[in-house]
Amino acid sequence: MRIKFLGACRGVTGSKHLLTTAGGTNILIDCGLFQGRRAESRRKNREFSIDPKSIDAVVLGHAHIDHSGNLPNLVRMGYRGTIYATTPTDALCHYMLPDSAYLQEKDAEFINKKNRKRGLPQIEPLYTMSDALDTIRLIKPNSLDRWIRIADDVEIKFVEAGHILGAALTLFRITENGKRIKLAYIVDLGRKNLPLLRDPKQIRNIDYALIESTYGNRLHEPIEEAKKLLEDTINRTYHRGGKIIIPSFAVERTQELLYFIHELQGEGRIPKLPIFIDSPLAVNITEVFTRFVDWFDDETGEIYSRGDDPFGFAQVEYVRSVDRSKELNHLNVPAVIISASGMAEAGRILHHLVNNIENSRNTIMIVGFMAQNTLGRRLADGWEEVSILGDKYKVKADVVVSHAFSAHADKNELLEYANNLGKVKKLFIVHGEENQALEFALAVKDLKNIKEVYVPNEEDETVLD
Repeated sequence: MRIKFLGACRGVTGSKHLLTTAGGTNILIDCGLFQGRRAESRRKNREFSIDPKSIDAVVLGHAHIDHSGNLPNLVRMGYRGTIYATTPTDALCHYMLPDSAYLQEKDAEFINKKNRKRGLPQIEPLYTMSDALDTIRLIKPNSLDRWIRIADDVEIKFVEAGHILGAALTLFRITENGKRIKLAYIVDLGRKNLPLLRDPKQIRNIDYALIESTYGNRLHEPIEEAKKLLEDTINRTYHRGGKIIIPSFAVERTQELLYFIHELQGEGRIPKLPIFIDSPLAVNITEVFTRFVDWFDDETGEIYSRGDDPFGFAQVEYVRSVDRSKELNHLNVPAVIISASGMAEAGRILHHLVNNIENSRNTIMIVGFMAQNTLGRRLADGWEEVSILGDKYKVKADVVVSHAFSAHADKNELLEYANNLGKVKKLFIVHGEENQALEFALAVKDLKNIKEVYVPNEEDETVLD
């Protein structure tokens, strides 16, 4: 049996790994979009080092685009097998993959408009809406905590990841030469005591594991600090008459922010200012959340049981139309505008940044991980001038950065999880920028239960004996 590491190696986007059994079964684990510089992203997302038609099954950990977003391209290139996921992940993909396809089409349209003026050749979108719909038809929804046979020699079991709604860590049980080998895919691992979600489930007694390292050398502030920072940021900006602009992932982070704002207003700690969710995708995703209340933690379930709705209180307006979104540009009262995309690389957030970034009364709040070479990363790193939609803008708005909102485990949480795995022959460290992955590997080497640690490069392949 062997694993080939195809993405999210010494980086955090484009998650993709190929498991090949001794019997020749090919299982693709995740198929995410690489995000970063435009030309590099297009090249990396178009290329597969394996024929999609040779893949027997796809196992999808969760719906985030850096894990699911290149599935339509895989299908476009000939994959026709089953995509195994949890039931909420299936429901989320019904909205997220078509939305991604729409952005791919719009991105190609934007480039082609420029290319025509320059006499350059036209390009095709990475994939289309039709490809996304074909992909959705292949997803098979499953519940947690039960073994599912996906090939003659491979079974999987999804367990709670505590990362986003429907996110699962995956256990693989592979039969080889009369013995069973257990492999765990621990990407993306969530945190304990987050709002909305149940805590991650501890996996034990395995032979091999892939584990993430997004925050492999960083420690998060307690989640309570995230709520306090949000309170302080809103109050400070409100009193100077500004707007709070928050680039946010449509899945989980937007709902988490609403949860906190709902609590803060209920506790009288912030004014009841208008909250705009300006992302059609986030509107649809929030509707999915209300359908899966039984996947939430006990505290959130209790809120719903008393007839309260942390996503639908009076001050919240969900913006669907483009015209209404444009009207927010002329808003002259303090407000919170939460908009996608989460890394500020596409979508309506770009227009809100254009209209607000050069006003010192406003605040841009960074509440999630920003990959290298994204606009969100430049803002988080304190750039004084940034390019948005081809034009340069001075960053005069206040920029507030918090990692306390993160749904990824930090260094200590990752080490605790790895330490409780039991005796592991080899631990592969993925899904982290190179410095995070390498430094986390050094920390793991101090754990007595991990025999060997390896940080793969993209396209590396290793045999599991």
